[in-house]
Amino acid sequence: MKKLIYLVILTLAVSCHANKPIESRVTDFNFGWKFDLTQQNDDTNKRTKVDFIDEAWEDVQLPHDWVIKGSYELKNEDTAPATGYIYGGGIGWYRKNFSLSLEENQIAYVLFDGVYNNSEVFLNGKKLGEHAYGYSPFYYELNAELNQNGAENVLSVKVDHSRYADSRWYTGAGIYRNVELIVTDKLHIPVWGTFVNTPKVSAEEAEVNLNTEIANKYTQTQSFKLETHIINPQGIEVAQTTTDTSVEANSKTEINQKITVKKPSLWSIEKPYLYTAKTLIYKEDKVVDEYETTFGIRSIKFDANTGFYLNGENMKIKGVCLHHDAGLVGTAVPKEVWRRRLALLKEGGCNAIRVSHNPASEEFLDLCDEMGFLVQDEFFDEWDYPKDKRWNQKQKKQEYVTDGYAYIFQENAEKDLKNTILAHRNHPSIFQWSIGNEIEWTYPYMSAATGFFNNMNWSGNYFWSPPPYSKEKIRNQLETLPKEKYTIGETAKKLVKWTKELDTTRPVIANCILPSASHETAYGESIDIVGYSYRRVLYDYGHKNYPNKVIMGTENLAQYHEWKAIMERPFIAGTFLWTGIHYMGEIRGAWPKKGTGSGMIDFAGFAGPSYHMMKTLWNEEPHAHFATQKIEKSINKIDPETGLLVAKKPDAWKKALWEWHDVNEHWNYQEQEMISVEVYSNCNELELFLNDKSLGLRKLSEFEDHIYKWAVPFTKGELKVVGKKGEEAYTTSIHSANSAKSIQLAIDKTALNADGYDVAHVVAQIVDENGHPVKHEEQIIHFNVPEGLRLLGVDNGAIDNVQDHYAKSIETSNGRALLIVQATRGEGKVQVGVTAEGLKGDEVVLEVNTDNSQAQVLESRIN
Repeated sequence: MKKLIYLVILTLAVSCHANKPIESRVTDFNFGWKFDLTQQNDDTNKRTKVDFIDEAWEDVQLPHDWVIKGSYELKNEDTAPATGYIYGGGIGWYRKNFSLSLEENQIAYVLFDGVYNNSEVFLNGKKLGEHAYGYSPFYYELNAELNQNGAENVLSVKVDHSRYADSRWYTGAGIYRNVELIVTDKLHIPVWGTFVNTPKVSAEEAEVNLNTEIANKYTQTQSFKLETHIINPQGIEVAQTTTDTSVEANSKTEINQKITVKKPSLWSIEKPYLYTAKTLIYKEDKVVDEYETTFGIRSIKFDANTGFYLNGENMKIKGVCLHHDAGLVGTAVPKEVWRRRLALLKEGGCNAIRVSHNPASEEFLDLCDEMGFLVQDEFFDEWDYPKDKRWNQKQKKQEYVTDGYAYIFQENAEKDLKNTILAHRNHPSIFQWSIGNEIEWTYPYMSAATGFFNNMNWSGNYFWSPPPYSKEKIRNQLETLPKEKYTIGETAKKLVKWTKELDTTRPVIANCILPSASHETAYGESIDIVGYSYRRVLYDYGHKNYPNKVIMGTENLAQYHEWKAIMERPFIAGTFLWTGIHYMGEIRGAWPKKGTGSGMIDFAGFAGPSYHMMKTLWNEEPHAHFATQKIEKSINKIDPETGLLVAKKPDAWKKALWEWHDVNEHWNYQEQEMISVEVYSNCNELELFLNDKSLGLRKLSEFEDHIYKWAVPFTKGELKVVGKKGEEAYTTSIHSANSAKSIQLAIDKTALNADGYDVAHVVAQIVDENGHPVKHEEQIIHFNVPEGLRLLGVDNGAIDNVQDHYAKSIETSNGRALLIVQATRGEGKVQVGVTAEGLKGDEVVLEVNTDNSQAQVLESRIN
């Protein structure tokens, strides 16, 4: 219905000009590519020619990450602390054949949302350009090298990932984000040519400010009419405006249009309403270009004393940091994979995402717009000087394979930053631009000035201690310590200046690992918000010494003590926890280990203990979650005086770090074995029952660490809690499982769209004869993926799982595993099956078709 209303409005809008709108200017350019990976770098001229024979190359669909199909191998341990145990080096080549006949008045562009990295693009053997940064979007005009009259064209992309350990995390490699072909009139709105913002917002009306750039590629001045229609979330036009003007030959002009929207629907966390600005260029009553801009009407404000406001409402930022990989699918992440993961974060109370430490994909930001997440879009992890890719901080030694962004920063930073802002600034989800992450490590004088390091007169702990030097001494140190060619303050001022040249509607922030020094430089002075990285102990110090500066947590621990510190301080706007989801690379620990286990959600998208803890803190709805462990392995003990379960180290929770303590999800132990039972809950009181026998009622106020605790001699059966939050009752339970008898499959959709993109998540869980999950035994299981579906990967979520992802067999963890399948562009009914030795298998049925308007979505996520 929405589409019908929209089409009627658009037809009426242009009917007075007696001309229909032009066809869509954007074409999906992700299909029909060939790919080849080589270790040679000497055949560019040959591989870019039109007549080069590429029949033996692999057929691929974009987005594409060539690394994730590789194997984890111990022989790659030298660079594993950076990117993981999969080797990702080499030169990747992509080729696409296409025909395109342009009219004399038309122009064509190819737009890449992201290529990792060091790419060169060729059309019919002629180089269009090169782009080094793997995270910023870019585009090229095609006309000059395009074969006309239907003749075949070949677009070739060379991706040089020979510097395969150039970041501190898994990067993947290839054309891992979407590609589009854009064809329009020579009088047109350029790529990223609009900027919509809402400077005045109220419940009664909103002022929409639309800046539109017009490019004239003709050799004569062009007169035209610019017409903009504002379409509301229901598909109804609510406002429109028209501007008559002209633009000189081979030049650009910018037009500002101000439009008032009455009774606007505001974009918010709970109701992320999205409007569309439909902009049309008329030349002599003919539509020559049309451009759609999705935007939200909302206001944001930060206050140094009271924190953050969205649409005038004071609220805490309940954020998480995310890397750009999604585990088993690598970095070429289908939109629906992100949707499942974001839905689980949303359910846990998360309302904000920090994309770490690089700009997000357009598709990811679209989802955040649609689902109601605030986003901090971050530009860089390195500036003038490199970090050590294996161990963070300043680079210990220079080597080719670890040369990262720092070696091209001086040449490329302005272009990459501005491309990102131009491409992303219409997203209502973005509420902060971050110019950098923990940059201070790479300027040694910053570390020295704090007094935390190499200070023989100090014996504190950096994480938990206030600065050993006064702010005056820090300032003096910063003035007198020797410096290299570039200083952090001057570079920061430059980055802030470039950002505000394109957008002054959002604050500029940075994630500061040494804020006591950063505040005293032009770095801290130039940014609008100083983000504190693991320095919640300095919140009061920062507010006292810099009372007019907004400060907040931007990289913190998914632990109770972090959120407690924020809730006790109105001047702290909120936090971003490290991390929302496990990510690949940045490995600390011995083989086998494929990534970093700091996530509230694991590699396969299954919620962990810290997720449930934060869910109890970030939601008003009652919630409780069991975690168990043998008492000798747990962090708890029985108090000999009271007989109650207590922490072995009562204050340890106040300094808990990234990874949660060792607990299990099951209720399966030896009879009468003493078990530590923890329950993470926001209920005011809970009563624990074992097989309907009460083991005592406890109140949350009794537990300083916010964790309910009971010591329970194991008896097979049902463990249950019954509680209250206010007057609302709540209950949850776990059951002992008998021997494994079968495997149950759960799937999040009943049908897939046959578009080549849609995905389904299939979770296999080992169960006993009663259907209770068996989470204490593991087994190798085998998936059957039929024709009509594309295997995207398997995983069990465990950090030590180094099995191949592009396989059909996997050993379970907690008795379960995940399979992700993707639709092809064929239709039909397909069955996905699972088998295992000695267990009864299972099947689920999927409809793959072109009309899934009636398809049932079974769950927003499977966990």
